[in-house]
Amino acid sequence: MTDTHALYAVSPLDGRYGRRTEPLSPYASEAALMRARVRVEVEYLIALSDLEATPLSLDSDERGTLRELYEGFDEDDAALVKKLETDGHAGFDATNHDVKAVEYFVRHRLPEDSDASPWIHFGLTSEDVNNLAHRLLVRDAVDDVLLPALYDVRDALAEMAREHRDLPMLARTHGQPATPTTFGKEMAVYAARLGRATGRIRGATDGLRGKLGGASGTYAAHVAAYPNVDWQAFAERFVTDLGLGFESLTTQVSPCDDLAALFDAFRGANDVLLDLDLDIWLYVSDRYLGQEAVDGETGSSTMPHKVNPIDFENSEGNLSKANSDLTFLADYVTTSRLQRDLSDSTVKRNIGAAFAHCLIGYDKTAVGLAKVVPTETVMRDDLESTPEIIGEAVQTILRREGQEDAYERVKDVTRGKDVALADFREMFDDLEVDDDVREELHALTPTGYTGVASGLVDNLE
Repeated sequence: MTDTHALYAVSPLDGRYGRRTEPLSPYASEAALMRARVRVEVEYLIALSDLEATPLSLDSDERGTLRELYEGFDEDDAALVKKLETDGHAGFDATNHDVKAVEYFVRHRLPEDSDASPWIHFGLTSEDVNNLAHRLLVRDAVDDVLLPALYDVRDALAEMAREHRDLPMLARTHGQPATPTTFGKEMAVYAARLGRATGRIRGATDGLRGKLGGASGTYAAHVAAYPNVDWQAFAERFVTDLGLGFESLTTQVSPCDDLAALFDAFRGANDVLLDLDLDIWLYVSDRYLGQEAVDGETGSSTMPHKVNPIDFENSEGNLSKANSDLTFLADYVTTSRLQRDLSDSTVKRNIGAAFAHCLIGYDKTAVGLAKVVPTETVMRDDLESTPEIIGEAVQTILRREGQEDAYERVKDVTRGKDVALADFREMFDDLEVDDDVREELHALTPTGYTGVASGLVDNLE
């Protein structure tokens, strides 16, 4: 799509964000679905030729010619399939049926001397082709585009975690000053969460399953033609040879619980990144993170000084939209009236849109992470101006020394008050404790009170 055409696109996915969503085009476009359907039809035809029961025989050259139909599928081929559907072509009437158009495309492209024509789509229902085609596209989109984008974000977080593992930072619970942490450790938390989330996506992708059981999932047409063939074994072999799991009990449609599980797994990953986007936005707002300005870029139409966290805001918006779409998809595709209704057909065409919003979100988060730089002086100044946070350490040490009222004594000194380190030291001098304990208390500082935060980064796999 040219830039001029993008200006007139109905959806921002193909318009404003067209360059960012383009990597999904080979998996989410109408042409991609046509190509996947051709692949299923061709491989099914070849599988039929391997059955002793059928008179169909395809030699290696014929198989190569057939496979070229999908391996070399191009714009002209896609246009021809569409023409067969909407206008008709070469003696075929307009099908007004997208899968039938694919069948006629394969017939039209067979060599003139081929006797394979009657065997194209033999015994199949459209959903036998569609369910496999959709899952092949979804699987490859996840493997080739979406997971690599998520791995890039995870790797960026892990790198930030290791680089800034020792940088102390004030933590906030309930938005209030809390026990210090390190910036690296906080990034490690997100890297670990995202790592687990991508593992769930990987598992759900590996769990995609397909069917090949005919109009009602009973193999009725197949059995009517060849009752002595073990069609269940044939179908399982065919589906697994495509790299999918086999669904043996189905109606006309393959149950889409596997797709729902995948959509839910993506929602989980998106939730991690939404949490990250919000936190990074707040760190930027608190000046804990600075942003590298891009030459020529405008932050505000009226305030020239501004460098806004727009990448994280954009990611937040797109991931929220993606999660809304993924929730709808998961809820919708798992239901079908009786043995089949067609409403899911148009819905499944929107899987690519949900994935596109995911991809934009992942890319924007990655771009934003590449721009942010921790502002160490601000973090340290904030810690040093909030000495009350060592109160937890003080009361814990005093508890260790057997003082039952330790919590209450520290609370009286700190809660709701403007506290300085001098106030703590005055308190330490009044305590009835051994000198070595007093020295231990005097050594406490906000910047040094980070526990083993730095070492926790090593827990990243």
